[in-house]
Amino acid sequence: MNFGQVITAMVTPFDQHGEIDFPATQKLIEHLIANGSDALVIAGTTGESPTLSTDEKVELFQFTVNIVAGRIPVIAGTGSNNTRASISLTRQAEESGVDGVMLVTPYYNKPSQEGMFQHFQAIAQSTRLPVMLYNIPGRSVVTMSPATIIRLSKIDNIVSVKEASGDLDATAEIIEKTAASFSVYSGDDSLTLPMLSIGGTGIVSVSAHIIGSAMQDMITSFKTGDVKTAAAIHRRLLPTMKALFAAPNPSPVKAALNMTGVQVGGVRLPMLSLTEEEASALRKSLPDLHSEAVTN
Repeated sequence: MNFGQVITAMVTPFDQHGEIDFPATQKLIEHLIANGSDALVIAGTTGESPTLSTDEKVELFQFTVNIVAGRIPVIAGTGSNNTRASISLTRQAEESGVDGVMLVTPYYNKPSQEGMFQHFQAIAQSTRLPVMLYNIPGRSVVTMSPATIIRLSKIDNIVSVKEASGDLDATAEIIEKTAASFSVYSGDDSLTLPMLSIGGTGIVSVSAHIIGSAMQDMITSFKTGDVKTAAAIHRRLLPTMKALFAAPNPSPVKAALNMTGVQVGGVRLPMLSLTEEEASALRKSLPDLHSEAVTN
């Protein structure tokens, strides 16, 4: 399964009552497809998955599949720290017509490496869909070791990993010791280019909501041998990437989208929308914000 080189971890638009805003979701999907997204992750952690009910997630999967209509892959965030619940949601995601699932490392309960292996194996064996693993120690408090990822990559439908440990040495080991068909994506926007330099496939991105086309240009420049241009784009985009993570994700990127005319509403508690001071700093940090804006 080829997910492309820029995968956007899509925010979930909410209306003024904090409910999923499906008309806004349709506009957001069209914006992302038009601005550099090769695939979408739906109801991942950037989509505020901890605050979405199972019914809301399934409705969001079905809606996105219908709107995308086969133009790009749709990847459902179905991982949790509850193996049985993840299996159930993965099966519902498969029935909704998604093209793949993303499974985050189990948070809070701190399983062993063997526990993580068996967790991911059990979910993968419950579906025919391709599976992308998601290693994010900063939010899950556990680190899936390269050895565990390499071992999991031998399961037929575990085809990819979103690696957000920030450890390029570990990532290089994963790339070196997995099959060429196994794709390794950066989970950190600012590490996209360094990850490409050691053999990574691309990025599962938050910043692509705002600078997706430029990120495509950077990756394509690198892959076609124009490393100097890729590096220049990376340096230009870095302040924007940093600004979009100046407060807990996804509050800044939702604010930036609203600033550019792509209305996605606010966030659900326990997340908070940006303060006036934070919003002002974000606006000043994004001088090229309107270059990729859409008008409604």
